[in-house]
Amino acid sequence: MSERDNHPPVEAHQGRHFLQIPGPTNVPDRVLRAIDRPTIDHRGPDFAALARRVLDNLRPVFGTEAPVVIYPASGTGAWEAALVNTLSPGDRILMIRTGWFATLWKEMAERLGLAPLVFDTDWRRGADPALIGEALTADRDHEIKAVCVVHNETSTGCRSDIQAIREAMDRAQHPALLLVDTISSLGSMEYRHDEWGVDVTIAGSQKGLMLPPGLSFNAISRKALAAAEHARLARSYWDWRPMLAANERGFFPYTPATNLLYGLDAALSMLHEIGLDAVFARHARHAEATRHAVRAWGLEIQCAEPRHYSASLTAVRLPEGESADRLRALILARFNMSLGNGLGPLADRVFRIGHLGHFGDLDLIGTLAGVEMGLAGAGIPFRAGGVQAALDFLALPA
Repeated sequence: MSERDNHPPVEAHQGRHFLQIPGPTNVPDRVLRAIDRPTIDHRGPDFAALARRVLDNLRPVFGTEAPVVIYPASGTGAWEAALVNTLSPGDRILMIRTGWFATLWKEMAERLGLAPLVFDTDWRRGADPALIGEALTADRDHEIKAVCVVHNETSTGCRSDIQAIREAMDRAQHPALLLVDTISSLGSMEYRHDEWGVDVTIAGSQKGLMLPPGLSFNAISRKALAAAEHARLARSYWDWRPMLAANERGFFPYTPATNLLYGLDAALSMLHEIGLDAVFARHARHAEATRHAVRAWGLEIQCAEPRHYSASLTAVRLPEGESADRLRALILARFNMSLGNGLGPLADRVFRIGHLGHFGDLDLIGTLAGVEMGLAGAGIPFRAGGVQAALDFLALPA
């Protein structure tokens, strides 16, 4: 037996795992500790107090005074809830395919028996408000019942301007509902459900809200509630009406995800203690530092339109012929860091850096250092100095 054999094996990785995908994100200790509590009676007074507090504290995050309902589900469930509560079989809806998740939402609409009119982009920019306005102006018979837009496309790092889309809809004087997916933007970027005239806002727990997956949300305008009275798509689990009725008393029509609601209570307290404006500013600052690094490396940002840049993530294009998946695998094996993969047509072409949720300056620099070491280790052509470029930017006065 060699001297080496007398020693215990060394762990493959030391230190924490860097989870830098664009969601699920790192969960703060405070939220984990809140979840780690005994489950209580979801028909009792203690639960009712918790539910009322959570429902009240959610509204400012959505920028609304309207009701917000919570489902034990992923964001995909909230997509379905938005559609089935407001629409009827065969309804024509306008959907903007800005990336992979907009594509999946479109496919869901087709399976539900809706008739999407799809506007495609090159997956390098957000939705075009002018095109939406033109389509609605041309729809003189008002056959289009809803416009469905992903606020922040998680597959590309491109953000759509929801306020400009609402203004285009108003100029067209069209009565279509506006349904917006904020799954990777809520709690990370400015969002104003009421002020921007959104009818249904869709969200999930596992990104800017700093929770594990398992909760999804619909914020609902009065116009959307009125539409729900006439919508004829089948709904049971997703029906808003029993949810809203039970929520008035602090309860749910079926067993809620009690311990995740504990965590949501803690996460909302954190967001409000810090202040939403400060949270949004931090995300914008980290996003810009990341883009400084990407440009210094001589690589290309997937989002080609600066006004559409995401504050939640940055998707990075590799030179032609280089494998993003090979790079990600090397970084995971050597540095214990997970980066987001490319999806759909972007598979193996891009990698995605998540910089959202519970995330600070040192987390960002560690992430970018892992990427820079990975680029060198994979032999991908690049220029060194991305980490320093990010450091120089972060050193500027806020």
